[in-house]
Amino acid sequence: MAKGYWVSCYREIKDPDALAEYAKLAGPAILAGGGTFLARGGKVQAFDAGIAGRTVVVEFESFEQALATHDGAAYQAAAAKLEGAVERDFRVVEGVD
Repeated sequence: MAKGYWVSCYREIKDPDALAEYAKLAGPAILAGGGTFLARGGKVQAFDAGIAGRTVVVEFESFEQALATHDGAAYQAAAAKLEGAVERDFRVVEGVD
């Protein structure tokens, strides 16, 4: 079964305090959903039309697990903290089997 990945690239962080509040809730929700952080705000070198801002990559055992964690109440409570606070490109992708 192919793994699932969250890939989130932040274009703009308008409210760092709101992002910190999000992180306090999101981290535990992601870990409880079986996610493993592979990249979390380290160095970024963007190419082509890429975004050189904060980037987060989370691995899940399956695409379905990644979606279920995103749609779960715990993560949705965290995501609500980001409204108006950031502009990001967030997607869930299926890995190669």
